[in-house]
Amino acid sequence: MINEEELIARLDPLSYEVLRHGATERPFTGEYVDTETIGIYKCKACSVELFTSETKFHSGCGWPSFYAPSKDDAVLLIEDRSLAPRIRTEVRCANCQSHLGHVFEGEGYEVPTDQRWCINSVSLILETK
Repeated sequence: MINEEELIARLDPLSYEVLRHGATERPFTGEYVDTETIGIYKCKACSVELFTSETKFHSGCGWPSFYAPSKDDAVLLIEDRSLAPRIRTEVRCANCQSHLGHVFEGEGYEVPTDQRWCINSVSLILETK
């Protein structure tokens, strides 16, 4: 269980707003947008592994993009109608239910899964190998 008071004390305000309230960092401002560092991307709230550098790709969208999570059970997918009539799929950490970003399909990227997991940098911690 996540202790909200501990998270507020530990996280910067933007990270907390993204993780716990579904906010979004501005495009092209995140620490991991263009990084090619090899490692594991973990949830900034609970440190569970979410993505690996092997599935990260440059999409040009302004946020770190991955073509798949590291494990199917690492994330929860939730229908997001906040931009109705457009329906999106929200991505949350399966362990602590923190907001990470959204997943999109059918955009024409040439990656193995035809999915772009658009994830906020401030919701992640990169653990290098």
